[in-house]
Amino acid sequence: MKVGVDSLSITIFPVKINKNVEKNDNIASLICESIDSNSLQIKENDILVVAQKIISKSEGRLCCLDGVVPSKEALSISAIHQKDPRLIELILRESIDIIRVTNKNLIVETKHGFICANAGIDQSNVSVNSDIVLLLPENPDESAKKIKRYFYHKLKKNVSVIISDTFGRPFRKGQTNVAIGVAGICPLKSYIGRIDTFGKTLRVTEIAVIDELASSAELVMGKTLEVPVAIIRGYEYQPLHSDDTGVSIKSIFREKSQDLFRGQ
Repeated sequence: MKVGVDSLSITIFPVKINKNVEKNDNIASLICESIDSNSLQIKENDILVVAQKIISKSEGRLCCLDGVVPSKEALSISAIHQKDPRLIELILRESIDIIRVTNKNLIVETKHGFICANAGIDQSNVSVNSDIVLLLPENPDESAKKIKRYFYHKLKKNVSVIISDTFGRPFRKGQTNVAIGVAGICPLKSYIGRIDTFGKTLRVTEIAVIDELASSAELVMGKTLEVPVAIIRGYEYQPLHSDDTGVSIKSIFREKSQDLFRGQ
């Protein structure tokens, strides 16, 4: 997939993985092998967008509901929100705050700081056993860093890595991919202090480029195509080659005091 023209164009390559990822699989090695088997290659400063699902599977984040005993709180919420109380119990365990409960939605703040439905716990395309669910990675930033390190040591190529997941949106129908982990690229591109076309100084504009890149990659990844990885090439950015840069997904979180819905 190619978008744009001339020097502004970017190309997105789908990477199919012909394997059901399992616990303790070396996910970086598997991605590298799959890139080769798809007759692709990695170039300097390419951006890898990797679906959360294969990261979580390789890190053993599968959980069987059979072993979950619902708490009183989970049972109480299940009377409102029509979900399995065992699943609700897992959602509570993966969360630090409940944002909203309705008969259709259970919105929480996860331990990572994400505001999302069901703490990001996934039941689709996980297992033939409907009682098996998949939790988010414990530290998506570190997961991204490990892949970045592997590609540098294996191929001597500096790449950036974005771990993506699908989130809903409060003001629009449909879901979109967003970044939940990052390595090698600044999450935000700030235009603050720049002058616009009409000579006005921009004061608040910051673009969440890692979310835009994650969303664009989903166009070739899909949900049923067995394409959990995409390579984005041609996007111009300042690469961050060190793991000590302090880059984290947390830099795009809005503080609660500035949150229009949760702020005081």
